[in-house]
Amino acid sequence: MSDIRKKLKLAILISGRGSNMMTIHKSCQDPDFPAEIALVLSNRPDAGGLAYAKDHNIPTEVVDHKEFSSRDEFEAEMHNRIEPYKPDLIILAGFLRILNAPFVKKWPNRILNIHPSLLPEYKGLNTHARAINDGKTESGCTVHYVVPELDSGQTIIQKRVPIFNDDTPETLEKRVLEQEHIAYPEAIKLVANNILSE
Repeated sequence: MSDIRKKLKLAILISGRGSNMMTIHKSCQDPDFPAEIALVLSNRPDAGGLAYAKDHNIPTEVVDHKEFSSRDEFEAEMHNRIEPYKPDLIILAGFLRILNAPFVKKWPNRILNIHPSLLPEYKGLNTHARAINDGKTESGCTVHYVVPELDSGQTIIQKRVPIFNDDTPETLEKRVLEQEHIAYPEAIKLVANNILSE
């Protein structure tokens, strides 16, 4: 390999403010970080993270899911918008749409997601309330590969946080999010280095 280190291209998918996307972008400013953001795509035109991306000269695309009559049509258009950027990894960062198998299979072992629980526990929604209601003493987040079955891909990294007696879903969510911002860049670095060493 030459002295100029190759960086993988990331396409980051968001639906809201994009706090994980912002954290990943900050990590990408490190010359030794093995990835860079090629695209930020949102399914919502009003997603706050789009403004951040534009302010930092990151290309953006919007594919509004409400404009499509089926999920397959929406995902086909999303693929058409992503593909020209030739990303090495697709990063789901608060992207609030479940991806169908045809889309996932176009990017095998190339889609990462972060989930606010210690998978395989609490797949799906309302993870913090469910953990508290079950009397769990710890929770956390999991970065994993995306496969057609929801929240079931191979785990890359997990971070743990304690659950306190006076926790609410909101206080637990805040503490888990802090760990998400640590876990996602770590996971991307790990995966990118593995790909670059292949």
